[in-house]
Amino acid sequence: MLSLIEQIRTGALWDFPGGIHPPENKRQSIQSPIARASLPSEIVLPVKQHIGKPGTITVNVGDEVKKGEALTKYDTSFMLPIHAPTSGKVVAIEHRTTAHPSGLSELCIVIHPDGEETWIDRECVEDYRQSSPDELIEIIRQAGISGMGGAGFPTAKKIQSGLARTEILIVNAAECEPYITADDMLMQEHADEIIQGIEIVEHILKPKLTIIGIEDNKPNAVAALQHAALNKDIVIRVIPTKYPSGGEKQLIKILTNKEVPANGIPADIGLLVQNVGSLQAIKRAVCNGEPLIERIVTLTGDTFKQPRNVWARIGTPVQALLDEFGYKADKKLPRLIMGGPMMGFTLPHANVPITKTANCILAPTRKEISPDHYEMACIRCGQCAEVCPASLLPQQLQWHAKAEEFDKCEELNLKDCIECGACAFVCPSEIPLVQYYRQAKAEIRTRKEEAEAAERAKIRFEEKKARMERDKAERENRFKKAADDRRKEMKKSGSNDAIAAAIARVKAQKSDNAAAENEVKPAVAAAIAKAKAKQAAAQHSGSSEPDNSEMMKLREERKRQARERKAQKAQQSTSEHSADSSDKKDAVAAAIARAKVKKAEQTNSDAPTSDKKAAVADAIARAKARKAAQAAEQTQPEAKPHVEQAEVQPAQADDPKKAAVAAAIARAKARKAAQGAEQTQPETKPQVEEAETEPAQTDDPKKAAVAAAIARAKARKAAQQTEQTQPEAKPQVEEAEAEPAQTDDPKKAAVAAAIARAKARKAAQQTEQTQPEVKPQIEEAETEPAQADDPKKAAVAAAIARAKARKAAQEAEQTQPEAKPQVEEAEAEPAQADDPKKAAVAAAIARAKARKAAQESEQAQPEAKPQVEQAEAEPAQADDPKKAAVAAAIARAKARKAAQQQAKEQQNSEEKE
Repeated sequence: MLSLIEQIRTGALWDFPGGIHPPENKRQSIQSPIARASLPSEIVLPVKQHIGKPGTITVNVGDEVKKGEALTKYDTSFMLPIHAPTSGKVVAIEHRTTAHPSGLSELCIVIHPDGEETWIDRECVEDYRQSSPDELIEIIRQAGISGMGGAGFPTAKKIQSGLARTEILIVNAAECEPYITADDMLMQEHADEIIQGIEIVEHILKPKLTIIGIEDNKPNAVAALQHAALNKDIVIRVIPTKYPSGGEKQLIKILTNKEVPANGIPADIGLLVQNVGSLQAIKRAVCNGEPLIERIVTLTGDTFKQPRNVWARIGTPVQALLDEFGYKADKKLPRLIMGGPMMGFTLPHANVPITKTANCILAPTRKEISPDHYEMACIRCGQCAEVCPASLLPQQLQWHAKAEEFDKCEELNLKDCIECGACAFVCPSEIPLVQYYRQAKAEIRTRKEEAEAAERAKIRFEEKKARMERDKAERENRFKKAADDRRKEMKKSGSNDAIAAAIARVKAQKSDNAAAENEVKPAVAAAIAKAKAKQAAAQHSGSSEPDNSEMMKLREERKRQARERKAQKAQQSTSEHSADSSDKKDAVAAAIARAKVKKAEQTNSDAPTSDKKAAVADAIARAKARKAAQAAEQTQPEAKPHVEQAEVQPAQADDPKKAAVAAAIARAKARKAAQGAEQTQPETKPQVEEAETEPAQTDDPKKAAVAAAIARAKARKAAQQTEQTQPEAKPQVEEAEAEPAQTDDPKKAAVAAAIARAKARKAAQQTEQTQPEVKPQIEEAETEPAQADDPKKAAVAAAIARAKARKAAQEAEQTQPEAKPQVEEAEAEPAQADDPKKAAVAAAIARAKARKAAQESEQAQPEAKPQVEQAEAEPAQADDPKKAAVAAAIARAKARKAAQQQAKEQQNSEEKE
């Protein structure tokens, strides 16, 4: 079986599917030889005249350029430079309308020719056989040669892709498009240059066979080529005229019976196709040193006086050619078509430039080529599919392109469409199918570019993110390494001790500041120092978790001190708001209190005087007082140790205020003990009463304490009687007794004394009604002046009086319930005034209340009256208040113990019953 090359040499030909035979209309333009167009007044050079990216502009406005000078440079293999077609001056670099189906403007370089035609220094290759393929390819690239058959693919890139793998070199001389005869005339007049160009490409590619494919409608061109290729290893194959046999893939199919794979190029199957115009430009570039600055353009159509082919410079405006070669526009439908009637496109106007791919200017009349057709509905005749040379489905492609279903268009291989226009030519519905395909291709290409740009952006973002993460990890590793190095250096140089010492100093400074502000006790300071020492020792030994028990204790102590300070501040703020009464108001309150005392005395005259009932009532009151004290201990547990310590230990402070506080606390507890003693040992009751009625006439503090006990016993008896007559006031009295007097403000003490006086008067009034005989004695006691000069003694007397004043307060609450909150608040605040005058007033009030209690005692024990009067009339003469306070505290402790025993016995007896 013969090989492919042998078959070709024997004259074998094949055919491609589809194809049409439109009217050729070629004879009009080949009747005269090629003319040369004159130099236009302006040259417009689009920067991009090929498939690929535009070159980088190397000139500026105002530059003088020479003929053949490069105006742009290339950076990649898909870039091509453009050259000045004549000498002149660059007057503008701006956007102009170019020869493109879209009619959009592109960046152009505008030159005004100077008419001198000054060439650059040209470098010619005398013997191309002595040059390497790469050198020749570089010359071709620098000359800016591209495919001149219409596609515009960079020739140097195309030849480079076929290096070392091209077996058959095919020269495309078919020129199947109607009306176009540029290649025909080029072959007729410049066949020698075309053959030389073929030889240069053969030197580069070294193919096994070279074939020139030419249609049989060009006999003169065939004869010229055969004469030029005489004695050359070049096969000239004449093929039948059929449109579009000039297509690259169709010509390959006709000459070799091979098909280019989808998404592939001819070099993939060992083939390479070059146009005759490109080969002639290669010869001029290599042998003459001329870049591609001109080409042959066919001017045809019935509107031209004489259709012909002309040599036109690249960048020459179409209008200049029309004006020079006898163009007369159609009056009703002037049209200019760039290219042939099958694959050409209508120009928006005549001021577009000639480019490297512009091979024809067709200017038909309306009779010669009918105007735009009216698109009708597809009748599904299938003729478009029959004539398609690429074996596509034009009907379905048009549906999907019109519906913008571009994915389906790609599935139907829209990219394989060569836009030959055969389908539209045969369509009876006159549907412009090629226009739909061009729009769909442009949209697919745009979307693909956007997707690629998005993918590149995504890759850049991911790379940036990864780089930032690497940098972050490296920084962390550097910091970690640096920290480790520092720790190692510190361990070697012993710097850890210095750091621990510095930390200890800072903490010590903070502790000193806190101690200065909070007045930390020596024990707390010692605990702080001990904790810091332990921390320093733990750091020195390398332990990561030192013992913090001491620090925890220290924090608890600080919290306790803070609570105490907060409570003190609250008490001070409360006392400041309550101490604003004037002397005049005190006098009015005292008068009111005296009236209430008198009323209370009248009421109490009818009350029973049974000692047994009084003792029972007093025991109930004490039990409630204990309950109130327990509730107070639960709300303020931190005060419990202080109270117990004060009750057990004697008052050794020199401050009379503290002694008075201790005495007040002891009185309440003594009452409880006295009640218990009366129940367990009734035979001692007369002795106790006798001891209470005896005056304190000695300087011994013990006797002074006995006198105080007598006063308390009398006050208890009065309270018992009041509880029987007014049981509803009992809880309030107990609450008043349970609250100690702890204030030091003399103003508050004065207020409390005034309220006590008012209550005493009310009690006196009630006593007068029941016992009128004691009224003169009460008035005499109230009018007696306060003779106590010692403030300590006065404070003790005032504390005794407060317990008696509670009874009067209970009666006052019944008559004036709206004054109850104020009375309770006043009773809760102690009277420990440092002012001796105010303390003396309080003592006078206490004496009045004591007389009332004495009057009640006279009814039960008339024989004790002289002793009571003598005890009340004589003041306590104890010089040492400290000893008196000690004795009172001891008595209270003993009384408390007796009361506890009594309570236990009473509980046992109740359980037995």
